[in-house]
Amino acid sequence: MGTSWIRAIWAARQVVHQIDPDIPLFDVRTLAAQQAQTLKVERLLARLSTVLGTVALALASMGLYGILSYSVVRRTREIGVRMALGARSVDVTRLIMRELRVVLLGVVVGIGAALGVTRFLESLMYGLSTRDPITVVAATAVLLLVAVVAAYLPARRASSVDPIVALRFD
Repeated sequence: MGTSWIRAIWAARQVVHQIDPDIPLFDVRTLAAQQAQTLKVERLLARLSTVLGTVALALASMGLYGILSYSVVRRTREIGVRMALGARSVDVTRLIMRELRVVLLGVVVGIGAALGVTRFLESLMYGLSTRDPITVVAATAVLLLVAVVAAYLPARRASSVDPIVALRFD
């Protein structure tokens, strides 16, 4: 910015003073300064929403990982029996990854609920469409990617279980 905005303010004051010296001028600002001041609260809310969304995504991924890890631990004996009977590690990984069907159901229900609520959110959006397909697809892709990674880690660990150790597991 530099001092150019100060010069612009003084020039505006001089022009107004030349037109009518009795007009009082208070809080003279440039258009950029006025826009920044006006959008300050909206930018703060946008940043806060981003932080809270990131925290929610992190909590959801940790919860999903924890549930799937617990499921794998509870099924250790079953996984050991399957591997002792000839199941390959790919089959065990696929077995655990099949539990993502619940996540897919949640995504479908969530998108339906989000599209149903968009009418109420219209007043909160500034110059944006509440049914922006790019945003919906991007958010869904991020959630599904997090879910796949959170499911793959326990599935990979389950596929490397030694059948003898798993059969003795209690």
